[in-house]
Amino acid sequence: MPENDLQGEAGWELFDAPALVGETLRFVSGDRTGNRFRMNYFRNQDRDLVARVWFGPVTEGPPGHAHGGSIAAVFDEVLGLAAWAAGHVIVVGNLNVSFRQLLPLQTVVQVNTRIASVEGRKVMVHGEIHSLDVTAYARGEALCITLTQEQFEAGKQRA
Repeated sequence: MPENDLQGEAGWELFDAPALVGETLRFVSGDRTGNRFRMNYFRNQDRDLVARVWFGPVTEGPPGHAHGGSIAAVFDEVLGLAAWAAGHVIVVGNLNVSFRQLLPLQTVVQVNTRIASVEGRKVMVHGEIHSLDVTAYARGEALCITLTQEQFEAGKQRA
């Protein structure tokens, strides 16, 4: 896999996800050297969170292509992290994924995100996974729920 494909574009800033949410909270991106996923996070010029993700051989579902569950797992992490990066301490309450095309294995893709709305404790985040030449593979939206201070503190105590 060409590691330079995981690099961002000119003007993007590398985003330190572990500094925000900790090493243990990154289910998908925690293993940067394995055969499942490799990824880097960035903030683009609009300050939206962007991820570059490599889908490795152990993400296989249909022969030669990524499993839909692996794509959903990427959306869960990236869309949730986009809400955290925007200052919302959340959990994902609902995740919807619309698959457009099969995603070939050992491919680097880009996940673009944007905060679509914030209403009370509800934060809606939209995203799209596409190839570096803009072929759309999937779209996702996450309804995130802001944790209360009590929920957040209780979770920290159990960790």
